[in-house]
Amino acid sequence: MLKAGKKAPSFTLPDGDKKKISLSDFKGKKVVLYFYPKDMTSGCTQEACNFRDTFPDFQKLKAVILGVSIDSPESHKKFSDKYELPFTLLSDADKKVVQKYGVWKEKSMYGRKYMGIERTTFIIDGEGVIRNIFQKVKVSGHADEVMKSLGEI
Repeated sequence: MLKAGKKAPSFTLPDGDKKKISLSDFKGKKVVLYFYPKDMTSGCTQEACNFRDTFPDFQKLKAVILGVSIDSPESHKKFSDKYELPFTLLSDADKKVVQKYGVWKEKSMYGRKYMGIERTTFIIDGEGVIRNIFQKVKVSGHADEVMKSLGEI
């Protein structure tokens, strides 16, 4: 499991336009890397819209927001366009990055077990070091919690 103070694993993933985006593209900037289960679902939509609505405050802190799920670039594009998301969504269809970051876990719903993304946010500083990890995120109030944490680095 990754811990605060450790180097964030590098990655390159396609965005909604299939453009390759790497964590290293944001050297020198704070990065909010949030993993979420699925485009167009209620909790994920609320989380994305909360980040959208507070986006100007994140910009003031010189922070970049990157959302990651295993949905396709096409799905991300539709999701981003529908909710006018001003930040980048990345597709990890082969599940390599979700596994690297330890967020691909066994989950349970209505007694049925399945594998999926555990909603998790990583705060990464300009040197690529993880500064904070929010696990099993509760969507309500999360964007504010992340912003407060960013202000401390």
